[in-house]
Amino acid sequence: MDLVSRVQRLPVGKFHYTLLWVIGLGWMFDAMDTGLISFILTKMATEWSLSPAEKGWAVSIGFVGMAIGAVCSGALADRWGRRNVFAVTLVTYSIATALCAFAPNLTWLLVFRFIVGLGLGGQLPVAVTLVSEYIPAQVRGRFIVLLESFWGLGWLVAALVSYFVIPSYGWHVAFLIGGLPALYVFMILKKVPESIPYLINRGRIEEAHALVQKLERECGVEVIQQIEVKPVAAKQSVSFSQLWSNPFAKRTLMLWLIWFGIVYSYYGIFTWLPSLLVKQGYSIVQSFEYVLVMILAQLPGYIAAAWLVEKLGRKWTLAGFIGFCALSAYFFGQANTVTLIMFWGCLMSFFNLGAWGVLYTYTPEQYPTNIRAFGSGWASAIGRMGGIVAPLVVTQMMVQSNGFNHVFMMFTAVLLAVALVILVLGEETKGKTLESIGM
Repeated sequence: MDLVSRVQRLPVGKFHYTLLWVIGLGWMFDAMDTGLISFILTKMATEWSLSPAEKGWAVSIGFVGMAIGAVCSGALADRWGRRNVFAVTLVTYSIATALCAFAPNLTWLLVFRFIVGLGLGGQLPVAVTLVSEYIPAQVRGRFIVLLESFWGLGWLVAALVSYFVIPSYGWHVAFLIGGLPALYVFMILKKVPESIPYLINRGRIEEAHALVQKLERECGVEVIQQIEVKPVAAKQSVSFSQLWSNPFAKRTLMLWLIWFGIVYSYYGIFTWLPSLLVKQGYSIVQSFEYVLVMILAQLPGYIAAAWLVEKLGRKWTLAGFIGFCALSAYFFGQANTVTLIMFWGCLMSFFNLGAWGVLYTYTPEQYPTNIRAFGSGWASAIGRMGGIVAPLVVTQMMVQSNGFNHVFMMFTAVLLAVALVILVLGEETKGKTLESIGM
């Protein structure tokens, strides 16, 4: 039995759940640092008298860094290892977030936010690739959605920090709290093993074999002494042209369109939600409270997606969640009472974040080992382009008459287009091993 098959046959147990929560907490810290700026900006914009364009760039510059970080970290992870790059990116964005507290003006804030983006964008595709390569095919989708659910917890932590800290202690302290995850790097280095397919692909066979034997002992299955290796990819080289060669071109096109649309809508909606609600006449504290409740609605969205992704499959679950998110966004834009804002806002949050969980499952399943992190990184990077554009578009639309309504009409159209792309170009990958999918 070859090394990858031996990993896949391991019964789901303590090792897999430990990997999930250790990587998941890193994911949570990523989300916390991402979410903090949406709450901080509401207060900072008043103190610094920021124009709409300046507020837009305070958000968009982070996505410029995230796009670059996603591409670079994906390539580095395929070359230097998933775990090492995961650890480095966490330290990068944590320290840069803390430095934002000391920014004397907008220029320095933009510099630090760019560096934050490098780390944030670099961590996510690497994390999901690493977890995907350890989880058995029959439960991989569920585990990746559960991993993505830590994103909801991260935004919840950001909302709680903002609600209790910013009104009393100011936004500088909130940024300092965002720097604390740097200390978590020691837990990652201690608890997270390197990817077996990566080790094989780099010729480190003995190291991979020793690690698999260790896992077999921990899981209580037969420890196999003989080393058998099957190639995990046709090439060890990584190149952009591989993403657009057969059979990957259709998959790459699909992923790029999905990622651009879903990042554009998610960050356009949720990054600006506190500010949008304030502009509608609600106080800063009220807007924080409303957004906090909407964020809580993300968690059952993940649970529903985790169940459906193994029942209905990736394609139909993803398309369905995005379609219902589009419907919710339309009615949210029409809402004119607190009750309707909360109802449609919670549904929008439920479906949007459930879709994210499925997308992170679906993305690494499109490529073989040697370009898996690279391909996932490029898809994420194209998505970040949507994150760059969305804040700038929203700020311009909001100054227009009836801007709130028009903003959410636009997001409805984008989300419906994404659902159509999935239905037309998507292939089902439920229950298949990563190596059989990738070729």
